[in-house]
Amino acid sequence: MKNVRRFIAFRVFFNCRFYYPVFTVMFLDFGLSVAQFSILNAVWAATIVLAEVPSGALADIVGRRRLLVFAAGSMLLEMAILCLAPRGNVSLLFIFFVFNRVLSGLAEAAASGADEAIAYDALQARGLAGQWGRVLDRQMRLRSVFFILTMNVGAAVYDPSLMTRMAAAVGWPHVFTQAQTLRLPVYLTFILALLTLAAVLGLEETAPGGENHPDPATGGSVWSAFRLTLASGRWILKTPFVLMVILFGMLFDGILRMVVTLASQYYRMVQLPESSFGLMGSAMAVAGIFIPRICLWIAENRSPLFCLWSTTAAALVGLVGMTFFWPLVGLLPALVAFSAMYMVGFYVSYFINQKAASAQRATVLSFKGLAYNISYGIIGMVYAGLLEAKKSGVGTASRQALENAVFKDSFYWFPTALAVGLAVLASASFFIYRHRGMRR
Repeated sequence: MKNVRRFIAFRVFFNCRFYYPVFTVMFLDFGLSVAQFSILNAVWAATIVLAEVPSGALADIVGRRRLLVFAAGSMLLEMAILCLAPRGNVSLLFIFFVFNRVLSGLAEAAASGADEAIAYDALQARGLAGQWGRVLDRQMRLRSVFFILTMNVGAAVYDPSLMTRMAAAVGWPHVFTQAQTLRLPVYLTFILALLTLAAVLGLEETAPGGENHPDPATGGSVWSAFRLTLASGRWILKTPFVLMVILFGMLFDGILRMVVTLASQYYRMVQLPESSFGLMGSAMAVAGIFIPRICLWIAENRSPLFCLWSTTAAALVGLVGMTFFWPLVGLLPALVAFSAMYMVGFYVSYFINQKAASAQRATVLSFKGLAYNISYGIIGMVYAGLLEAKKSGVGTASRQALENAVFKDSFYWFPTALAVGLAVLASASFFIYRHRGMRR
């Protein structure tokens, strides 16, 4: 059906961006400093945290389609800013990038929850809600395939020497410079933004019963969004199963996403050539083609508890294996740990959409997104503090040697934190199950 197809297209075009494999170095090559890059990341995260839940409530009030059009439009504007950002004047450039990060955060927040809600409602309207797992499976697999394409193409067009060789191969004797290839991944992502907007413009706002939603202009208000936010928050707190799904997902996502963020440093520590970092991203995407199908079978044939423990096993085995930093062989536990990210994403969406009512589905999913970003932010700050504390005790060394030593000595924190967090949440869920009842 149309909404499901366009939901998949939106997820693919919105999330697979050509500049991802060169994200950090691209910002620096524009002329920004590492400190400015860190500030911009903080601006992005803060924007998402502030807009996440209100955007979900607005999606339920004014319509999911309108929020997705806003998300696609924001993506288009953020890419246009990167296409036009001036170089040379660092202060002016930084202002451009601040607007870029704010728009990116608003787009992420607006899309979070609204996209799944409009697709799930379309299935529910036709009595096909039980097919949601298969939709997730197809979406994640297609996104993984497209991610492989964008990772490799984006890294290739950014490399001036490779572009020069490719030009020579077709008879064009042009020597590319970094200044000329700097924006090529951005231009390609701008095209994806146009495709994203085209995908959401064709969506239809449909309620689960099959009827169209009433005109949002007459029924939506800030007060209504506020009341819906409070009602959804109370519903989560009174629905133990959903609460625990969000909390477990929050724990897994925060820790695993931080490890993924630090992946390039880990690759260097296990002696992987830097030229092949993009290939590891592609390998992760290949895993994403197969894992959703496995998760679908498990979710349909096993209990939620089995889903939890299988995800726990993958995450802990992978993280513990990574602490040994085996040369080259250390890539295998990294792939296992990163695969757990796909499992978390699938299971959390699968179970929350089963339980949430259509009228508040986007808001509930936004609470999930808010929890994820708070977890990621807190873990990032705690880990940064841990690194600084360890640096003070390492002594004098070269900057690179110091960074490598501290990173290696502190990595054990990730599997330890996950194990402790799981023990706390398992105890809490047992208490809730025993005293309040935890029904699926």
